[in-house]
Amino acid sequence: MRCLAACQTELAIRMLDEILLPSFEVEFLVESKPLARRLHDSGLNVTCGDLKRTDTYLKADLTPGTCVVVEDNGRKSIRKVLESIWDAGGTLVYVLGVGISHTRKREEELKAQFPELNYLALSELFGGPLLTEFSRSLTRLKVQQYQRFFSDADRVLILLHNDPDPDALASGLALRNVLRRNRQTAVIGAFEGVTRPENQRMMNLLDIYVEQMTTAHVADFDRIAMVDVQPHYFGGEIDRVDLVIDHHPEQSGYTAVYKDIRLDYGSTSTILTEHLRAVDANISERTATAMLYAIKSDTLFFNRQANRVDIEAFSYLYPLADATLIRKMEGAEITMERLDYVLKARQNGQMVEQVFCAFLGTTPREDFIPYVADFYLQLENVQWTIISGIVNDTLVMSVRNLGYSRNAGEFVRKYFNEIGSAGGHRAMAKAVVPLRNFKDKFGNLQADEYTDKVLALALEFLHEHQPNDRKLVKA
Repeated sequence: MRCLAACQTELAIRMLDEILLPSFEVEFLVESKPLARRLHDSGLNVTCGDLKRTDTYLKADLTPGTCVVVEDNGRKSIRKVLESIWDAGGTLVYVLGVGISHTRKREEELKAQFPELNYLALSELFGGPLLTEFSRSLTRLKVQQYQRFFSDADRVLILLHNDPDPDALASGLALRNVLRRNRQTAVIGAFEGVTRPENQRMMNLLDIYVEQMTTAHVADFDRIAMVDVQPHYFGGEIDRVDLVIDHHPEQSGYTAVYKDIRLDYGSTSTILTEHLRAVDANISERTATAMLYAIKSDTLFFNRQANRVDIEAFSYLYPLADATLIRKMEGAEITMERLDYVLKARQNGQMVEQVFCAFLGTTPREDFIPYVADFYLQLENVQWTIISGIVNDTLVMSVRNLGYSRNAGEFVRKYFNEIGSAGGHRAMAKAVVPLRNFKDKFGNLQADEYTDKVLALALEFLHEHQPNDRKLVKA
């Protein structure tokens, strides 16, 4: 395709020449004879002429099918240039804003006179890719720094949270890859083992081994890294680590040599994908499969707490992963045991103002609680789910919402952080409270009284700072 570029500066000409060739046959039109000679001597196809005259474009054989690019640097009016192009028969006209501070205002001014033109800001064309490259360079520097710091350690511990989920498991595997270590020199560990069926199946299919840890074991390692978790989670047992990589809200009260915490990311595996790409690491099919499944799982396939970077990581990993294995891992999601607790929540739960709240009583495993919370969020007219149960004398609460109402993490922190551990994102949160502490604050409640109390707290929280005409609809 043929393109005419009416330009005023060498910078714009050089950039367009680099971008448009070889896809377009480009001819440059300039008014400065010295500039034309200099560009011609460097091999560019350039013609000198008055850009405000119609015959300049007629001599250049402008046709309705010719793409025309006009540089707009804000120093000279280009109205007459555009009028001449249209008079000469031009129809595919693009104005390239170079160094324009108020591009939207400039675009509106030109389109008021020439509604058919297309306005492109140079900052928009180059800003995204340039920022991406800068970000990748900063990530590369950070990764290379912690790689060097870990390189002289004999034994490394990659510590996960209790009952690790797919994101923690995949992140541990990915960090071992970044550190260029194996199972013997970089142990993936957790204080409590994996209990959920789909996570156990993931470990079996991908041959991921998580070693059971104690606080005494941790002291045996030369370097300690945490992924998908931060030290506060362990209740003060660990106050210093060498590396933390996480996508949950940053917590205080500990020191780390290196940290990469990105709250706006949907999964820690997304962060580790960027780390691997930044240093051009070779990602095995096993690691890619684990990370792809983790991103899909943690974001509910981009229905929760996901953004552009999660989609980009997913797209990058997809051709490297084994889709068949992912389908097998997902197959363990529904079990008869879990369905029993779904039915129990239906029998004991309440829904008021699109908030579904249920107390499951004593449960043998923690995974039943978030599963039920995710299940009921799929129901019509449900915007929030708050599901709780007792696991080993501890109250565990999972909170889910659709992501566009008030913050779930703020809710659990407000009411439960002082008596236990509580936190999370806008769309999902968790509270873990010793049963004794809960009773001291709220009393020894029966099951139905507990549901009433938690539901009342939720409604109180949702109604704060909310205009009367925007209250949730009564179910």
